[in-house]
Amino acid sequence: MATTRRRWLREFRWPALWVAIWIAMIAAVVASSLLPAHDLPEVPDGFDKVEHFLGYLLLGAWAVMLFATRRAQAVAAAGLIALGVALEVAQGAWTVSRMADSADALANSLGVLAGLMLGPTPVARALLRVEAAIRR
Repeated sequence: MATTRRRWLREFRWPALWVAIWIAMIAAVVASSLLPAHDLPEVPDGFDKVEHFLGYLLLGAWAVMLFATRRAQAVAAAGLIALGVALEVAQGAWTVSRMADSADALANSLGVLAGLMLGPTPVARALLRVEAAIRR
């Protein structure tokens, strides 16, 4: 008896690798968000918003490349937005040299949403194309 099962991940040859990379990227964002300010490189005024946007754009785009369904992509995006807001709150509550910044949380959220918008583009299948190229 055949059962149909909805797959939430794309049909990867190495799904654990791609998920592990995404988790490592998330861990890097968490760690860098909670580092003391003096341990981070200096950036021009306002450029940190660009860094926030691009970092979360990468996380959101990776989620689109990982997850096969729009629902799974949306759940991942909601989780990433929640993470970005939570890290801003944590910076204000748990660190001495950092402060919560709603503009950073907004940049994080906009980056995730921009990544999510890549779902209907060829970017969504980029990891599958990487695997196909490696098989050759």
